[in-house]
Amino acid sequence: MKLKLGLVMIIVGSSYILPLPRFALQQKDKCISCHVNPTGGMMRNENGFFFGRNVVSMSSPRDKNFTISPKITDNVSIGFDYRSQLIYSQEKNRADFQEMTGSLYLNASITSNIDVIARYDFPNSIWEAYGIAKILPNEGYVKVGSFVPYFGIRIDDHTSYTKGGDYGLLFSIGAVQGLIYNPLYTETGIELGVNISDWGLFTASAGKSRFNRTLSSDPTFTSRIEINSSIDKLGFFAGGSFASAKVRSLGNILNTILYGTFAGIGTQNFSLMAEYDIAKDFLAKGIVSSAMMIEASYLLTLGLEAVVRYDRFNRNIDIENDELTHLVFGLEFFPFTFVELRPQYRINLEEPEKGNNAFVLQFHFWY
Repeated sequence: MKLKLGLVMIIVGSSYILPLPRFALQQKDKCISCHVNPTGGMMRNENGFFFGRNVVSMSSPRDKNFTISPKITDNVSIGFDYRSQLIYSQEKNRADFQEMTGSLYLNASITSNIDVIARYDFPNSIWEAYGIAKILPNEGYVKVGSFVPYFGIRIDDHTSYTKGGDYGLLFSIGAVQGLIYNPLYTETGIELGVNISDWGLFTASAGKSRFNRTLSSDPTFTSRIEINSSIDKLGFFAGGSFASAKVRSLGNILNTILYGTFAGIGTQNFSLMAEYDIAKDFLAKGIVSSAMMIEASYLLTLGLEAVVRYDRFNRNIDIENDELTHLVFGLEFFPFTFVELRPQYRINLEEPEKGNNAFVLQFHFWY
């Protein structure tokens, strides 16, 4: 079975900066170990900065006399992510350069357990700003402001249908091809996070969507639970997500329910992650859609990782042969500190077959 996907899918790829959960699996750790945000993404803490500087790249400056730091003062830190890419589309028979994202971060520690975080993405005019107060028992937290709600696995490529799919950032598309969590999606509201001993995290949020495909006058509710642990050299996580939102589709307002499950396992050199989501009344009343993502990665050598991902979006589970599917084969190459090159070959599966595959070379610089 093969489907048609446009050049839009390629342009959107990785345009929003998120953590790499497979790093947490490979290191048998949690996202909060490298990020100020308890649910991962955006601003890196000192451990995350050290990991990016000294661990992940093929060649890192380990000269003790050369010191760099994201700190402006003892309590204020900065950071940034910049991504661009070269795209060759078989369908368009041409190559294009695309600016994807350029985000600046600021983190201010008000007290030892209260942080204020801000992000602004200049190319896409997207911003987040929120405060995190770790005032609940067992380092639980309260988050207030504008942020991305926590649903499923936060992979950093939004062409996955469990996220936005090939959502048309630059070109309009006639049909929805992914869930609502595209690169533009944020909410203004409150989130609570409760740590379950040292092996689990439960989050729940309520907020007003700032994305024009959802009805901003009604709140969206999102919850997620994750269990994570390790056995000897094997790390793993598993859990489920739920969301309730008002969604606009073809001029109608739908009471959409989304829920799903996810899991991952990993060793020092290998990781495997999967997510499966159901969306009721998402495209139209009475229609149930599904989205799937499976990603495997293998560390070839320090600074070079092979990644394969399979994505599928079934618009209506009661209708056969209406699925959108693609395969992504790529490498993630970290030649120097804070530098990443990501070549990918994307195969679009469709019926009838068409010559619309693409090659992408992404450039990523961060601090």
